[in-house]
Amino acid sequence: MAVSYYYARAALALALGCALAAAAAAQSQWVRAHATFYGGADASGTMGGACGYGNLFAQGYGTRTTALSTVLFANGASCGQCYKLVCDRKFERTWCKPGVSVTVTATNFCPPNWELPDGGWCNTVRAHFDMAQPAWEKIGVASRGIIPVIYKRVSCVKKGGVRFTVNGHDYFNLVLVTNVAGPGSIRAMDVRGSADWMAMARNWGANWHSLTYLNGQGLSFRVTVTDGQSIVFAKRRAA
Repeated sequence: MAVSYYYARAALALALGCALAAAAAAQSQWVRAHATFYGGADASGTMGGACGYGNLFAQGYGTRTTALSTVLFANGASCGQCYKLVCDRKFERTWCKPGVSVTVTATNFCPPNWELPDGGWCNTVRAHFDMAQPAWEKIGVASRGIIPVIYKRVSCVKKGGVRFTVNGHDYFNLVLVTNVAGPGSIRAMDVRGSADWMAMARNWGANWHSLTYLNGQGLSFRVTVTDGQSIVFAKRRAA
């Protein structure tokens, strides 16, 4: 019988500092897209998702979240990014709420619907946002179901610092990174135990893994966000 040694579940709240928040890679130009909604009026149906954040309320993301189409999701590389959306009244005045915007965090993937000839709104080439219903209703009238929007990527404002949730055993360590301010998304990640830095690989969404035996070692993480800035988080004991 195989015996597994599991890390204790951890959520390490570590301060990013002002430098990371100020270093966000934000686009200056507005881009046109469309937006739908899902998850119900209380957003309960948005929990979990392809970024792996689990309970979005517990993780601090709340109801201001969105699923991204293939071209925006980028196989999980966009998890945690923030977008500002406005309903485009140039094309739809009846169903757009005037003078308002909403900022959402990417927490999920909106897959193509291949039962439709072109894959539907979330096909592989179209930029599309499938937003949590409460966020969508900030800019659109819910009885419509779909609205034209303009959007741009913006800096994420988060409170409480970056959190690392460590799970795994022996030679497999899975680390979920949440609550990242500034760029919001992670380009690369490294871990260091008692030896030198070792590169981690994106497992899925915002989860990164290491195949090195790290039991009982104090762990440091080096996170490189999508603007290229690297931040080191000092050692914490895994188990």
